[in-house]
Amino acid sequence: MILIGLGANLPSPLHGSPKETLGAALGLIEDMGVRVLARSRWYSSAPETTTGGVDDAWYTNGVAVLETDLEAVAILDLLMEVERRLGRVRVVKNESRVVDLDLLAHGDLVVDRPPKIVIPHPRMHRRSFVLLPLAEVAPGWKHPKTGATVEELIAALPSGGLATKM
Repeated sequence: MILIGLGANLPSPLHGSPKETLGAALGLIEDMGVRVLARSRWYSSAPETTTGGVDDAWYTNGVAVLETDLEAVAILDLLMEVERRLGRVRVVKNESRVVDLDLLAHGDLVVDRPPKIVIPHPRMHRRSFVLLPLAEVAPGWKHPKTGATVEELIAALPSGGLATKM
């Protein structure tokens, strides 16, 4: 099972709202030959780290399940190309963005080759905006490194700052 996280908190001049841009991202992924098997509902979450202002917009987030024969590095490259086509320019870490696509997991694969690729995503188990939508599309999913189910990871989250369904 290949899982990706989707997020955005800025409108796109090409596609409109973050939700519309994330929909366009899924369309581009399919146009590039990767099948989208499922997508969670959209969630809203506060910015994890602001880039200098209290007015950083909240994020729209979701998780999708993909099907492809591509290896993990090729999927990551494809996701970065989709981001580029949708207007993402990386300047400052954790800045507001029109689109953010993360490879969360690729089956049971465990890869630790930073900065190029780390799978499973190294912070996914601490993020409600990843785990809550992930539980919708892959109930019972197990973290490849810890063996914990998505439900166990959700139960271990701190009570504050949970993502909410849109």
